[in-house]
Amino acid sequence: MKKLIIPIVIGLTVVACKEEPKKETTALTYPETKKVDTVDTYFGTEVKDPYRWLEDDMSEETADWVQRENKTTYGYLENIPYRDALKERLSTLWNYEKVGPPFKEGDYTYFYKNDGLQNQYVVYRYKTEEDPSNAEVFLDPNTFTDDGTISLDNLSFSEDGKTSAYSISEGGSDWRKVLVMNVEDREIVEDTLVDIKFSGLSWKGNEGFYYSSYDKPKGSELSAKTDQHKLYYHKLGTSQMEDELIFGGTEAEKHRYVGGSVSEDNRYLTISASTSTSGNKLFLKDLTKPDSKLVTILDNTDSDTYLLDNDGSKLYLVTNLNAPNKKIVTVDASNPTPENWKDFIPETENVLSPSRGGGYFFTKYMVDAVSKVSQYDYDGNKIRDIELPGVGSAGGFGAKKDEKELYYSFTNYVTPGSIYKFDIEEGTSELYRKPEIDFNPESYESKQIFYTSKDGTKIPMIITHKKGLELNGKNPTILYGYGGFNISLTPSFSITNAVWMEQGGIYAVPNLRGGGEYGKEWHKAGTKMKKQNVFDDFIAAAEYLIENNYTSKDYLAIRGGSNGGLLVGATMTQRPDLMKVALPAVGVLDMLRYHTFTAGAGWAYDYGTAEDSKEMFEYLKGYSPLHNVKDGVEYPATMITTGDHDDRVVPAHSFKFAAELQEHQSGSNPVLIRIETDAGHGAGTPVSKTIDQYADIFGFTLYNMGYEVLPEKVNEKIKE
Repeated sequence: MKKLIIPIVIGLTVVACKEEPKKETTALTYPETKKVDTVDTYFGTEVKDPYRWLEDDMSEETADWVQRENKTTYGYLENIPYRDALKERLSTLWNYEKVGPPFKEGDYTYFYKNDGLQNQYVVYRYKTEEDPSNAEVFLDPNTFTDDGTISLDNLSFSEDGKTSAYSISEGGSDWRKVLVMNVEDREIVEDTLVDIKFSGLSWKGNEGFYYSSYDKPKGSELSAKTDQHKLYYHKLGTSQMEDELIFGGTEAEKHRYVGGSVSEDNRYLTISASTSTSGNKLFLKDLTKPDSKLVTILDNTDSDTYLLDNDGSKLYLVTNLNAPNKKIVTVDASNPTPENWKDFIPETENVLSPSRGGGYFFTKYMVDAVSKVSQYDYDGNKIRDIELPGVGSAGGFGAKKDEKELYYSFTNYVTPGSIYKFDIEEGTSELYRKPEIDFNPESYESKQIFYTSKDGTKIPMIITHKKGLELNGKNPTILYGYGGFNISLTPSFSITNAVWMEQGGIYAVPNLRGGGEYGKEWHKAGTKMKKQNVFDDFIAAAEYLIENNYTSKDYLAIRGGSNGGLLVGATMTQRPDLMKVALPAVGVLDMLRYHTFTAGAGWAYDYGTAEDSKEMFEYLKGYSPLHNVKDGVEYPATMITTGDHDDRVVPAHSFKFAAELQEHQSGSNPVLIRIETDAGHGAGTPVSKTIDQYADIFGFTLYNMGYEVLPEKVNEKIKE
């Protein structure tokens, strides 16, 4: 059993400046984790996997290990003197009314609202022509269970708005159940549909809806591999056993991700089929002809393409085929293959994310990760540029074709998300709802800088903190990153980050390669044999912050989740000298076996797999966090976080990484794992659990930076 030397702060002397706290140490014993002689061979190379047994999420041994690790972790966290103060402040700041934009379905207008500390958002409604103040509760997920661990996912309505289908997640799992409800009396009208995963709910008129699922896996449904996605049609009034298989289920149609979507005029069904998280085939079915066959638009996965809208048989497609930053093309449904496409809104130097509403298209572009929006008619004429409230992220700009107004949101790192109402014909915006929150944006500043990565590439980073902050190298700083799957990190307000910055903390977010901020080429520059670029970009961001006196290695924490958890794991094992704290969340940490769990094989576009080639195996093993923990190295203070119901990045990644770090850690920095029960990859996590988690994360971070009291209190004492 490994023993850890924990620092216990016993005093803090304050003179003209902050002195380092005096510390004494005491021993903490990690739980014993047995090792089993498990070996895999890749291209003649043997790789040991002594903690393989922790992959069995159904075993009592694993459950016992989880319980013992949590006991150790919470025992440590309970000694942090300001943990409760952080929780109280998070709860106070979180406790404000949050309301989403309204949307119309049938005779009603609906909106989502959270009174403040409710675990889940509640769906309200009112008769569209009546006073919104008379809104009533339509669907309250907080009543599904006492602890808020059942969450609402999709909510979809029939064409006439008289029937709704909604999906729920239990304990954070990606597996869903779907319930069908009569809108008027809110009565459930059918048996619950089960075993649904990675699915939308798209209605065909008022008759029924399309959904996607896998066959239920043998063994553990939380970790067993799922790689045969199928599209089904559920007709109202029939049992799920009678649902029609529309696509998938044969070797010729074997795809990991399949989705179906019905056009607003109910004329077409489009089917997207993918083998990985990037690239899709695309098919079209004419729903006005009962016996119509599927028409192929794209028969390969070389691009990301989808139907934005149609005007009769004229299709408007969004694609990055030969256009890495995306464009809109038109084509007739009778002959929709790429050789017949015509540019409608051509590709530009910025990444396009279009939407539609009120008979217009809205082109949202990312310019250095900041939103710019323009409005076009269906003939391709530019109507206007939309004046946004500031520099940040705009979202929404969607509505049905006959609407006269739509709603959009605006936010940045210091501006809580507000909703604006937009007059589609006039092009004017007015503030619809601004949150009343105990946070003053005027006290903070957020600026974008560009720094140079290892190979000379310029990388943007937004740095946010209190105004007037002294750049003395001693500011507690969280460097957050992702860098993968074509996902873009754009400026947005976070209650948790606000609490961090209130304490004098800095929050820095670089836009790493592997993301989508500069289009497909930027994404590809951080995939497979170029994945190291992502880690180099992150390391260079840390070095920039240190070199420019924002912080220093003793006050720097790195954080990321999922693919960002991989980022943190790789960075801390490659450069353990660079940071004081590492916070990998729900991370992909075993790069040799990630593809053997649930839908992990679909990530191969970004990562490659150890079976691809000897070169790919060696590259993956060269950065895989689990396989690069070494004896005699002092790793930063580490708190790994995961959920026992995470069936996207299974918790075995985190379990095995924690065991390796605890075995090999040298020095006094703690290595802990915090395993949330009845929680998954993050979506739908109850507010109460989220507040507890961030109080622990921030408390652990500041405690290991040497703070006896919160930094703002230290600063107050210095001023005195």
